[in-house]
Amino acid sequence: MGTMKNNRTGSTLVYSTEAGGRMCPDCGAPAAQCRCKELAKARTAATDGIVRVSHETKGRKGKGVTVVKGLPLDAAALVAVGKQLKAACGTGGTVKDGTVEIQGDHRETVIAALVKQGHTVKRAGG
Repeated sequence: MGTMKNNRTGSTLVYSTEAGGRMCPDCGAPAAQCRCKELAKARTAATDGIVRVSHETKGRKGKGVTVVKGLPLDAAALVAVGKQLKAACGTGGTVKDGTVEIQGDHRETVIAALVKQGHTVKRAGG
């Protein structure tokens, strides 16, 4: 079904009399049928235990970002690690779809910080 957002206000549907009550704000399905937590567990369990750090510029108008993929963490822990990495690099970034994006080319700093936290890290890409 997907997230049901109103394009004008950016609000999310949280209750519907047609669907029988409360709605999940993430997937837009009725709360009784929501599978968001199961999907999040499956996403974290699908990693091979190796964190991959790469540098990408595609789709960013030439601006490079350091991308961290494969962290075996839940959403809240991933946001916390993203915040630590942004602070270590002294730059901005975001957490999207299970990956951490740090603005600029900070691969060496990110790799060092993740190894210090005890993760197995590989440098991916060029």
